[in-house]
Amino acid sequence: MPDPYILALLLAGGLIAMVAWLPLIFRRAPLSLPIVCVLIGAGLFNLPQIGFDPLPRDWPQITERLTEFVVIVALMGAGLKIDRIFNLRRWGVTWRLLGVTMMLSILAIALLGMTVLGLSLAGAVLLAGALAPTDPVLASDIQVGAPQEGREDEVRFGLTSEAGLNDGLAFPFVNLAIALALIRSGQKSDWFVEWLTLNVVWEIGAGLAIGWVVGWVFGWLTFHIPVGARLATTRDGFIVLAATFVSYAVTEMLHCYGFLAVFITALAFRHADRDHDFHVEMHDFIEQIERMAMMVVLVLFGGALTSGLLAQLRPLDVLAAVVIVLVVRPAAGMIGFIGWKRPLREKVILAFFGIRGVGSFYYLAYGLNAAPFHEGDRLWALVGLICLMSILLHGITVTPVMRRFDRSQGRDPDPAEESDMAEPGVSPAQA
Repeated sequence: MPDPYILALLLAGGLIAMVAWLPLIFRRAPLSLPIVCVLIGAGLFNLPQIGFDPLPRDWPQITERLTEFVVIVALMGAGLKIDRIFNLRRWGVTWRLLGVTMMLSILAIALLGMTVLGLSLAGAVLLAGALAPTDPVLASDIQVGAPQEGREDEVRFGLTSEAGLNDGLAFPFVNLAIALALIRSGQKSDWFVEWLTLNVVWEIGAGLAIGWVVGWVFGWLTFHIPVGARLATTRDGFIVLAATFVSYAVTEMLHCYGFLAVFITALAFRHADRDHDFHVEMHDFIEQIERMAMMVVLVLFGGALTSGLLAQLRPLDVLAAVVIVLVVRPAAGMIGFIGWKRPLREKVILAFFGIRGVGSFYYLAYGLNAAPFHEGDRLWALVGLICLMSILLHGITVTPVMRRFDRSQGRDPDPAEESDMAEPGVSPAQA
């Protein structure tokens, strides 16, 4: 038997190689990298040589911090991708998804949790807060392309901007669930004014402001100070990681929403010099880190599935999971698009692809670590099942659906592939 350390290096190298190669292999296939990572984790943690079960309830702090890291990296990458200048009217699809679709989803999931699943009010609100926002990590296949790539149709823009901003609306409900749980345990009494002023008004408003300031500072240091000292001249992708960490840390130290701040930092950073090619390098760097971190989380998730994560499920839980994935999000999405003058095809895609994943793991871990919820194991089983269904369903359908959508818009679904085929100095059309 090889030394465990050497075996770990071998496994890590193989997984990293797959992260690099599998997106190329699955470019046209109805299969996604997240699905493969979950399957690898399920197989890996069935080996007798693996000495622990990666159940999130057994590793609560590690679960919270690891998923937190993946999400903030994904949010920075999502913000850097967006070419569209911020404008209330041009971002109209985002406001519909946040103000109508997400709010209806929270209401529907909370009611479903209380009436059908028999959860407490606090548990139902936590479930809704964890599952209502879409995931910025697993949604990369339906997000806009890299900076200046030009693949920013209304569907991809809407799903990218929604995933970036919905944390600012999800966190108040997670904090509401925490307050309700503390009230039930006798640790809190007067809560409404504190929740409204602190968790809603202050933490959202200050998160937006801090994110913009940090993004402006990094943008100025990178693109606008005298040429010899500009950070852009280093061509070092670590700059974007620095901006991510500084934005999140400063915001969290002031007890505001760091997720929201990171996304706003990315938008402000990009706005500092929108067409500079250094944005492409920073995006590529942060995307590589995101894919590596995502791989780790999803491999562990696959291991948790085979270690008993879903053991607490009841028959009604499975039915509720199907309703949440196939009914709640699509229906709330279509309601949010009433009066929106866009083709039905776009509305259906936007409503359907409400992907749940790593973000939901973080919100649930955060809530369970902050207050006593007696339904903790069942909530993990519910969220685990719904995220698994989302990873499988959306992972299988996203490639054929988006390829067909691109063709309907007169776009080639494989522009990068054509570019690779072209000889140096020859356009794809001439190749």
